[in-house]
Amino acid sequence: MVGKYKVITLCGSTRFKDAFMEAQKRLTLEENIVISVGMFGHSGDDEVWTEGTKEMLDDMHKRKIDMADEIFVINVDGYIGASTRSEIEYAEKHGKTVRYLEENEI
Repeated sequence: MVGKYKVITLCGSTRFKDAFMEAQKRLTLEENIVISVGMFGHSGDDEVWTEGTKEMLDDMHKRKIDMADEIFVINVDGYIGASTRSEIEYAEKHGKTVRYLEENEI
């Protein structure tokens, strides 16, 4: 099938790497273009913690939200940290749909 695909940016704590990978796979098979994080700082990508890198990655993630039709929040066990809350607020401010892995969090 060839067509117009919805673009979804994944947001959430990088401690949930496995959940990110599963969501990316599932959403892709549901015919979406999925944009994810570039590194998993809380799951072993220590380069994230070098000076200036975290700030750059946070800003870059907002640009990924700009490119998306919606965001999909990886909120395992209901967890939403400060960075993810900021991304949700940013997405809502810019008229993006916000969906959650665990729907009871909306």
